Amino acid sequence: MINVNDVCRRLRFLMLCGVTCLLCLLGSQSASALPDDAPVLISESNSTRALFTVSTGTKTRSATVIQPGRDTVVTFFITNVELLKGERANAFRADFEDSAHNRYPLQIVSLDASTSSVYALSVRLPVELGSVGDVLVRVTWRGMSSNRVRASIGFEGGKIEDDPGSVPTPMPTANISRKSKSAERADLPWTGDRVRFLEQATFGPNAALEIRVRRIGYSTWIEEQMDEQIYESYVYPNYPFFPITPSPTCDGNTLPPDSPATCFRDNYTMYPLQNWFYKEALYNDRQQLRRRVSWALGQIFVTSGRVNSQPSQMMPYIQTLDRNAFGNFRRLLKEMTLNPAMGTYLDMAISTAQNPNENYAREILQLFTIGLDLLNQDGTPVVDGQGNPLPSYNQTTINNFTKIFTGWTYCNQGCTSSQPGVINYRDPMIPNPANHDTSSKTLLNYSGATPVIPAGLTPEQDLEAALNNIFYHPNVGPFIGKLLIQQLVTSNPTPAYVGRVAAVFNNNGRGDRGDLKAVVRAILLDPEARGNIKTDPVYGKLREPVLFVTNVLRPFNPTANNNIGVPASCSGLSDGAINAITQPLDQDVFSPPSVFNYYPMDYVIPNTPLAGPEFGIFSTGTALKRPNFVNQMGPPNSSGATGILAVTGAASNTPCGTRIDLTRLEALAASDSTGVALVDTLNREMMHGALSSPVRNEVLNAVQSVQSTNSVKRARTAFYLIATLSQYQVQR
Repeated sequence: MINVNDVCRRLRFLMLCGVTCLLCLLGSQSASALPDDAPVLISESNSTRALFTVSTGTKTRSATVIQPGRDTVVTFFITNVELLKGERANAFRADFEDSAHNRYPLQIVSLDASTSSVYALSVRLPVELGSVGDVLVRVTWRGMSSNRVRASIGFEGGKIEDDPGSVPTPMPTANISRKSKSAERADLPWTGDRVRFLEQATFGPNAALEIRVRRIGYSTWIEEQMDEQIYESYVYPNYPFFPITPSPTCDGNTLPPDSPATCFRDNYTMYPLQNWFYKEALYNDRQQLRRRVSWALGQIFVTSGRVNSQPSQMMPYIQTLDRNAFGNFRRLLKEMTLNPAMGTYLDMAISTAQNPNENYAREILQLFTIGLDLLNQDGTPVVDGQGNPLPSYNQTTINNFTKIFTGWTYCNQGCTSSQPGVINYRDPMIPNPANHDTSSKTLLNYSGATPVIPAGLTPEQDLEAALNNIFYHPNVGPFIGKLLIQQLVTSNPTPAYVGRVAAVFNNNGRGDRGDLKAVVRAILLDPEARGNIKTDPVYGKLREPVLFVTNVLRPFNPTANNNIGVPASCSGLSDGAINAITQPLDQDVFSPPSVFNYYPMDYVIPNTPLAGPEFGIFSTGTALKRPNFVNQMGPPNSSGATGILAVTGAASNTPCGTRIDLTRLEALAASDSTGVALVDTLNREMMHGALSSPVRNEVLNAVQSVQSTNSVKRARTAFYLIATLSQYQVQR
């Protein structure tokens, strides 16, 4: 049970700052206002009361009042849905809302065809639901919410009112075909679904990408982004290796007069790597999708600059993510296992038969591949007779995998990048057979597995057998598929969505397992990801700080802040020194605080059943810093400048600075004294047309309160209000 009003009241001051949670977006859709492709709940012919049947035990009957009980199953009727092959009950969600605004998620039991155009959706009432009187019933499908109809629980009556504009939606008198979608024409600029697609597949929309996708379509654009020749021609920064302990002339404190003031910053912190990352996010449109997927994978296969403090140590790890973003998961698994930064971070590089360390063995199972519990292929947990989830492994399993990973360490002699006196983080780790446990190991046991690894194998043979044992575990597809969906699209995908993606992981259509190119394509082109408007109140994801910042910057031509004499070396571009914005938001790029990432990937929003990983770093403090950033980039500060100021001098951390260009918005404000063109343009380009009417009117009123002759202030006011809205904070 969730009291939406209580949650929103507790977060009201945060909402004023433009921050909210998914629950606070809970809204209603009247039948008359439903998008054409939304499901429709059937009501009585002359009222908005639901048409339903009730089953208790073996008896099924029509009813006007539902008596609550553990065994009560209610069947509602829906139309205007057209299912994919194999799409079933797990594609739907349903909930009740009572007069106190408590929301009760319902357990979906079954879906059956009543006629060729009407489906019977059966749900089980929650145990905690008592006799609450009238409730409003909602069904959601593929991110779309149905109209809400009325049902009575225990007794008829109560204070809850129908949603505004609600009308009866009686049973069709004849078979009807699904309504055609009300999608905007694909060739029109900035259509809703195209903007949503770019939010999911890039670090934010901009005009160039919007035009490109408009011209060639999603599928072709994805193929362009996955072009291996473009990737192979890319040249990464080459950071030099240094001893683990800085020399006295590079300690950041006691520098002699001739020592560069940036020595420690540039060689023993993530600063250069972070700047490179942000410049790639802002400007490298040819590899937006690869970088976006690599960033997502880096939040699954976590290592950190808090341990690997040199940029030269972390860059090979990033290259491993980039290289395998559209490759095979099995190859990624091996390359990540032997990556020296990972070997340092999770101690595999020092794990020996004489002194084994279980860190990597534990995390490769729990976080990187299969998770703690056995999963069905739609990502739901396998449970026992009492409804308890079944563990996917135990401590004995970890102990056996620990033996597998012994004896591997850095290649400090004889490899391409070996250098005297420094650890080689560029070449994969190599085995030292004398330090490897050669005893028999018993690994994961599942249908088709070879769980027992015989004694006497080489470290390489043990490793290959163990990685195969993990890779072919049935959990990997749904576990990794769901994590990538959550990173790219929505925190609470339906089991059907997870199941479709897991099926592609298991078989890309050509018999290949683990094809991440096919998995990414399936995630982005799935019907639950696509569609102009998403009205399911739990659809979407809180924009994590990095994506919030880049999505605010990219649509508005981010450049150097050349108000104050930017050096010519900046070429008019941002220096990428933007991490000073996201670090206070608890996202220090490439330096997560633990192996559990910046936020737990299984984080559940308190007092709700909803997954919301990014809310794990959402607090009163970080909430206030979000609008402060927008204010910094938009309205002028006291010196008349905007953006991240460039500072001159050898020790400057922002030699070029960053600003955005709002001249296009200023021209719109000047050309239309009503402010409508300005607000509606921002609605299309930042909100993919999903700004609710009441909020749009409030923004428009605020813009109109600024003198029409002050086009600069009008433009910046509109930008600030849209970028700090609660509706913008959640990518949906």
